[in-house]
Amino acid sequence: MDNLFWWGKQIAIGGVAVIFLVTGVNVLVASYTLTNPLEFIMYFFSSSMLILVSIVLIIYPAVRIYGRLRGESSEVRDENNS
Repeated sequence: MDNLFWWGKQIAIGGVAVIFLVTGVNVLVASYTLTNPLEFIMYFFSSSMLILVSIVLIIYPAVRIYGRLRGESSEVRDENNS
């Protein structure tokens, strides 16, 4: 059951990240229709931040899943006690 929960959590994080990525791209495209330069700057940088955070949230489960499929342990090992 713990294994199923782990996979569900990774898929949920990736799914939410994809939704935020699509939202960020939509806001970025919509920011180019604005006429006020200050509003454009605010929308442009906020959408860029949303896109960057979304990309990190997509990479996180991808790296975790890759590590799990290779058989690496997800626990941090203490170098001094080995």
